[in-house]
Amino acid sequence: MSNMINKTISNVFLQMADILENGASMQRVPIAVTAMGSEHGEDLIYHAAKEAADQGLLVKLIGSQPLDYPGVEVVSVSSSEEGHKRLESLLDSGEALGGVTMHYPFPIGVSTVGRVITPATGKEMFIATTTGTTALDRVEGMVRNAIYGIVTAKACGIQNPTVGILNVDGARQAEIALQKLQAAGYPITFAQSRRSDGGAVMRGNDLLAASCDVMVTDPLTGNLLMKLLAAYTTGGNYESLGYGYGPGLGEGFDKLILIISRASGMPVARGAMVFAAQLVKGGYQKIFAQELAAAKKAGLDNLLAGLQKEKKGAEEPQEIKAPPKVVVTEEIMGIEILDLEDAVRQLWAAGIYAESGMGCTGPVVLVAEEQLEQARSILADKGYIGS
Repeated sequence: MSNMINKTISNVFLQMADILENGASMQRVPIAVTAMGSEHGEDLIYHAAKEAADQGLLVKLIGSQPLDYPGVEVVSVSSSEEGHKRLESLLDSGEALGGVTMHYPFPIGVSTVGRVITPATGKEMFIATTTGTTALDRVEGMVRNAIYGIVTAKACGIQNPTVGILNVDGARQAEIALQKLQAAGYPITFAQSRRSDGGAVMRGNDLLAASCDVMVTDPLTGNLLMKLLAAYTTGGNYESLGYGYGPGLGEGFDKLILIISRASGMPVARGAMVFAAQLVKGGYQKIFAQELAAAKKAGLDNLLAGLQKEKKGAEEPQEIKAPPKVVVTEEIMGIEILDLEDAVRQLWAAGIYAESGMGCTGPVVLVAEEQLEQARSILADKGYIGS
């Protein structure tokens, strides 16, 4: 009997390793889901589990009610706490290759990539990221979020996902860092905004129309966007659209756990289970390792260390007098708002009169037409804008 049990356990782990390494070819991918804790009742998750089973999944349904349905196996528990322990055990044993739940304490360095259906075009888009904390530094977090978003999109079948960066604090610095990675050999394809001035920094129009496959932002903003895009048709109490807040990704984190919220409705809960199975079939762990290795080869670690060094080595701004005032008509865009006044002072120090302003797409530095190219060159050399 002992040999039989050991052989069964061994087979489970071999099967799990093969699927995670090469992608799954089997019809029914085992995905666990916790049912207790939903604001809409446990029955809603049971309904979602049945629909996910109808789409070819083997659902390990962790809940307090019985259910006899093809493709669904009930794992009986009496509380949410017990349910989360059973979820962990199913993942640890390999009986489930992914899990969907309403809460999980991800460690620092791990955050989730959400998946939405955009209202303007009905196109799907990945939001990187939506819960968790990728890094304590905002810009570092957004750079890593871009990589996590690319991994998720590729695992779901998009071979060359386009990347846009939402126009929030840190966007311009993240753009510069990602451009440096691209120039050093990391294969990243930047999207273009639908606005007339283009660029990889995305505005609200781009968010609604899915101008990119992966929208990079910070987790708090991403979380808000997920709630809005999932529940804008229902008044907010019931998330009816999309696939949930997505898988937690990060270096050293080897469990596939996807998040939905207590307000997630049946379509979102079902979508999250299908999302999990797609990631398993797509070999997400292999893709994660490949993307991370490619980014590190292009200097990711040194780049992120440089961001921290710049922050720690920042000196108190010296008093710099402005050159004689001239008429400024040309705008230099792409500067982080927190760096705006420093950028102006850098130009003053070089003898160029400049003013700060706010254009329709964000912060700008205003200079005279005849000094535009020189000013651009100075700001690019100092790292305030992309080259």
